[in-house]
Amino acid sequence: MEEPVFETIVSRRSIREFTEQPVSTAQLQKIITAGIWAPSGLNNQPWRFVLIRDKDTAGRLAAQTRYGRIVTAAPALIAVYLDTEAMYDPVKDHQAAGACIQNMLLCITEQGLGAVWLGQILQNKDRVGEILGLDSRYDLMALIAVGHPSHRNQRSRRRPLADFILKEIEGDEA
Repeated sequence: MEEPVFETIVSRRSIREFTEQPVSTAQLQKIITAGIWAPSGLNNQPWRFVLIRDKDTAGRLAAQTRYGRIVTAAPALIAVYLDTEAMYDPVKDHQAAGACIQNMLLCITEQGLGAVWLGQILQNKDRVGEILGLDSRYDLMALIAVGHPSHRNQRSRRRPLADFILKEIEGDEA
């Protein structure tokens, strides 16, 4: 039995080195579409996006994070925001943003592209919003660097499953 979703999940890696090949508008739109299909409380869909393929803007954003070399190397960037006026519960909406970002990362992998979720830049989220010309109602959740991977030799591992399961509570039907 094929399990393409599971295979994409376990094969996804954070890609930090890209070729110079551009990321198309169609590819970016597909990535955003995957993101907006994430679940959100009350289906409020509070996420908003800024798509960046301008090198000058990328350079200004790069100055806001210690991972600036990744930002400037990526052919495309996606800034993921929550619209605070569309939010109804901070915990639920932040969880929804995480689900949105994960959907996008999986779509990126499925398309043969690579990406990394950059969070350290959040320390300068106000400055990022100024650079992008956004109102303070938009709260930065992540910057995703997207491109064609220059290689795929990233490795990852996970601890054994038993390390994560606190307990199993079984009923008679188990």
